[in-house]
Amino acid sequence: MDSAALGQVLWIAVVLGGMYLLFIRPQMKRQKEQQALMAALQVDDRVVTIGGIFGTIVRLEDDRVILEVASDVMIEVLRSAVSRKLED
Repeated sequence: MDSAALGQVLWIAVVLGGMYLLFIRPQMKRQKEQQALMAALQVDDRVVTIGGIFGTIVRLEDDRVILEVASDVMIEVLRSAVSRKLED
């Protein structure tokens, strides 16, 4: 293998490594954090959905969450639609 071909292979390896560090690894970290959040949801947690709806969890089902968004107003959303948990 001559030095030009070796340089091209190294350049491709550097580009692929950079793409992994800049795109794939951070996305995997966010996905793990989101899965941990969904697993840790409990009744009476205050949450925000990806649509910006604030509510309190009143019931949890397998893949759904029942939120109270106002007094006696309940909505049903997917667990994956919960963006974050609010700290009291």
